[in-house]
Amino acid sequence: MSILEQVKAKNLEQECLFTASRSSGAGGQNVNKVNTKISLRFDVTNSLLLSEEEKEIILRKLASKISGEGVLILTAQSHRSQVQNKEEAILKFNQLITKAFSFKKIRKVSRPSKAAVKKRLDEKRQQSEKKQWRKKT
Repeated sequence: MSILEQVKAKNLEQECLFTASRSSGAGGQNVNKVNTKISLRFDVTNSLLLSEEEKEIILRKLASKISGEGVLILTAQSHRSQVQNKEEAILKFNQLITKAFSFKKIRKVSRPSKAAVKKRLDEKRQQSEKKQWRKKT
């Protein structure tokens, strides 16, 4: 079982702390009265569900979104409803965790085909000829 599958099997959302606050931006009186912005906080360093290796991967790959105390902070405020923003925050969290544990595919070294090389050189030659015609003699 890969690390990604192990992490997906764990329900990390139960360790998340959600806080609501007033959203910024346009929205009229609703923005001024209702706490619709959701902040998701996940304490990576003190997580009981993650192994030390998993914590290191998250801390390394998501360093820009993690505070000095080791807390992953995400916000969602695009919707006018607190419930929709909470769902969006959970979705963002799951996508980030999935992306952190996915590995980049190793690129196989390849050479351009003969046809591609010939086409590139022909286009280069045509461009050169075009510029030669423009020169003043």
